[in-house]
Amino acid sequence: MAARSLPAVVSTKPYLLRAIYQWCLDQGLTPYLSVVVGAGAHVPRQFVKDGQIVLNIGSEATQHLLLGDDEITFQARFSGAVFPVVVPVGAVAAIYARENGQGMAFEVAAAGTTDGPQAPAEPSAGPADRDLPPRRPTLTRVK
Repeated sequence: MAARSLPAVVSTKPYLLRAIYQWCLDQGLTPYLSVVVGAGAHVPRQFVKDGQIVLNIGSEATQHLLLGDDEITFQARFSGAVFPVVVPVGAVAAIYARENGQGMAFEVAAAGTTDGPQAPAEPSAGPADRDLPPRRPTLTRVK
């Protein structure tokens, strides 16, 4: 009898990102991504703070959004100019709803890979948050 090989383990992260994104839309909330910016990320560098950027990925803020298995791509306006954004899925530190902070945080390895969810983390404020009062988001750990 021939031995069967086990299928390669596929990361659950892109599936969880898509699920929380859809949950935000279903609830009328604004989905935000907290991204650790590395060599693979194509984001407007002037909005990167402490090596991270927070991106509004809501349907009103983006065009051509694609939440793929390896990368997230879309176009968005930054200071009035259209910018094509590319974010490796492994660089996503968290996805959460802006209005209530509920979402999920992920471990981001040095190379931009991840093993799955981690304890909640506080995302940094991005350019869209400057006119909002500071608040501490709460991320929920899903097992």
